[in-house]
Amino acid sequence: MPILAVVGATASGKSDLALDLAEQLGAEIVNTDSMQLYRGMDIGTAKLPVSERRGITHHLLDVLEVTEPATVAQFQGWARAIVDDCVGRGVPTVLVGGSALYTRAILDEFEFPGTDPAIRARLEAELESAGSGALHQRLQVLDPAAAAGIVPANGRRVVRALEVIELTGGPYVASLPGLTYHYPQAEQIGVDIDRATLDERIAQRVDVMWDAGFVDEVRGLEKLGLREGRTASKALGYQQVLAFLDGDLTEPEAHERTIARTRRFARRQDGWFRKDPRVHWVPSGSGYSLPVR
Repeated sequence: MPILAVVGATASGKSDLALDLAEQLGAEIVNTDSMQLYRGMDIGTAKLPVSERRGITHHLLDVLEVTEPATVAQFQGWARAIVDDCVGRGVPTVLVGGSALYTRAILDEFEFPGTDPAIRARLEAELESAGSGALHQRLQVLDPAAAAGIVPANGRRVVRALEVIELTGGPYVASLPGLTYHYPQAEQIGVDIDRATLDERIAQRVDVMWDAGFVDEVRGLEKLGLREGRTASKALGYQQVLAFLDGDLTEPEAHERTIARTRRFARRQDGWFRKDPRVHWVPSGSGYSLPVR
């Protein structure tokens, strides 16, 4: 059974392509966007409403509360169980989302190093007291390649990298997946889009988010514990609106900062996916053609 992954930058058109593929193949769709796992995080993650899913079964949407943390290892277990079930039923699978590590956790041979609660607690305490920048500088010394691939502001990933280095005695990058598919029938299709068009689409998407009531969505999630959620609270847009609600930004500043941060994130997404030579790239909005192995 085909297992296809649609990858690419946010706002590039992945969802439409995934729906087209799923319709043609009679497939089910598996979400690989780390923030679409959360109930209530709809507008800010551009989660497709049920009415726009064309009657296609979607998995791993709305499975966590905003207060619950999400790890790649957990996600791998959930997603592979779904893919294996589809294969067992003779149903093709289409994966879609912009979280590169989540996609590769499903597709590639990827064993996760364990965790140590004491080490993790100590590093998280350092993160709270010294900030992610200081920990990132330490990571640059210990594993420059890992540091280059992690944004200094992403304290959660910096802590995880330092934890793995301490646990294994080796570089963090050695624990990342190689280019070997776990599923031999896997294929990846990348949505190719020029930067100017993508930048414009991102600005339009953020405008639509605001018009659709994004600020009210964040207000509602704040009451449900969004600020306490170690994963959900770090989502693009949600961070900026929380800063507005705190009085640290004006609403126009939160809006513009969301656009700027999303554009920066989209460039990093594209860079990550471009590193994988197995991705078959197709122009955004041009339809699709399945890659030939």
